[in-house]
Amino acid sequence: MKRAIMLQGTASDVGKSVLAAGLCRIFHQDGWRTAPFKSQNMALNSGITPEGKEMGRAQIFQAEAAGVVPDVRMNPVLLKPTSDSKAQVVLMGQVACNMDAVSYHEYKPRLREQVTAAYNSLAQEYDVLVLEGAGSPAEINLRDRDIVNMGMAEMAGCPVILVADIDRGGVFASIYGTLALLQEHERWRVKGVIINKFRGDVALLNPGIEQIESLTGVPVLGVMPWLDVDLEDEDGVALQRGKYLRTEKRDIDIAVVQLPHISNFTDFNALAAQPDVRVRYVRHPEDLDGVDLVILPGSKNTLGDLTWMQEHGLAQKVLELHRCGVPIIGICGGYQMLGDTIIDEVESGLGTLPGLGLLNTVTQFASSKTTTQVTAEIAASLPGWLAQASGIVVRGYEIHMGETRLTTGCRPALSLEKNGGTVADGAISDDGLVFGTYLHGLFDSNAFTRAVVDGLRARKGLAALTNTVDYASYKAQQFDLLAAAMRQNIDIEKIYNVMREHQEATE
Repeated sequence: MKRAIMLQGTASDVGKSVLAAGLCRIFHQDGWRTAPFKSQNMALNSGITPEGKEMGRAQIFQAEAAGVVPDVRMNPVLLKPTSDSKAQVVLMGQVACNMDAVSYHEYKPRLREQVTAAYNSLAQEYDVLVLEGAGSPAEINLRDRDIVNMGMAEMAGCPVILVADIDRGGVFASIYGTLALLQEHERWRVKGVIINKFRGDVALLNPGIEQIESLTGVPVLGVMPWLDVDLEDEDGVALQRGKYLRTEKRDIDIAVVQLPHISNFTDFNALAAQPDVRVRYVRHPEDLDGVDLVILPGSKNTLGDLTWMQEHGLAQKVLELHRCGVPIIGICGGYQMLGDTIIDEVESGLGTLPGLGLLNTVTQFASSKTTTQVTAEIAASLPGWLAQASGIVVRGYEIHMGETRLTTGCRPALSLEKNGGTVADGAISDDGLVFGTYLHGLFDSNAFTRAVVDGLRARKGLAALTNTVDYASYKAQQFDLLAAAMRQNIDIEKIYNVMREHQEATE
């Protein structure tokens, strides 16, 4: 039995993913070969492993925090919502099927064996595993078929730490209520509580901490302050709660359209990390006034989200900005929207609809999904504001179910190295104002990002910056800041003791 610890929450978005990443970093710093694990993740932010398998971005950045290569075994089940009631089921990195919530709940027991096999396989290769739950273990309507909270803790035979979010209020009630709804054998696994996202003087909490420990018999292992660390978010809940609401002024103002089914918005974290860039996520036409660049991001329902843009005036606003000379970039689903025609008999069922008509392309959806990491080269001799990006080599990944064909009036934006050859990708308009690609992660390339930003600066008569950000170093710094804050505010030695004692008791 390897050492393992599991973080479960009193609710969704209490900070489990970030704290799990912090533990991965701490154990890595302490010399332990560490791996994250989340048996079932529901998110539209996903990435691709070196083997071409799809997994949740949260486990990818947790693996990065642990200093190891992301492995699809770290997230064997990924659910990607396509509507309010249906989701695409990705099993061990490959699309298995599409299901509604009731059908999936009935299907879950069949996943236990595969989830357990993935976990046990990792446990043979790593010293410590950091598990993450989903939502809350107190969702008693789902208990009988649970594979991600206490059900997973039982399969792994590991202790649990409960994470509670004080920022949303009612923290002591949420701790008490969660523990009260657990069965006796489940409560036995909970060895501590972490109170997260606290603002103020922790001394004011001490009377409440003493009472909750007395009422539950579970110790509070620490109180984490509200941190301004810049780490990736698991899903769009962060956007809904305004985490990415930017008010500070910067030289360059970039607007990302916040589509209802937005996916992989982590593509733009590297842009937001630049010292001269403000990235905003917008849902209203008036919020696009005065922007220097509009980005249409990925989507899990391209035609549905394009229809939403048209119904809410955003499509018309984007076309108006284009006529005024504002550059537009589309990534994946956003690239598909920029074209003349989209044919979708697979994902949305909406059939054939016209796109925005800013690129002369036709997209045909298919039932098979392209999932691969690639190296790419930006096209040579790009016109206008993108000229500085010409010929830059970038790395990224593809996740899409459509193929896009170029017609007249545009040329490929990149060339991809894949399958032993070179393949054209994306499109750019003759004037260079519209650029589209299927490649996620291209902004993680510092050279490309600065070429884009400096091109926008030149349009405004501003000189290029010299004090820019290396994004890989920036991310490493954020992991270290998180780990340092957790060491300062959480009893990490107690967590080590919990893991050791549980290991010894089960061997």
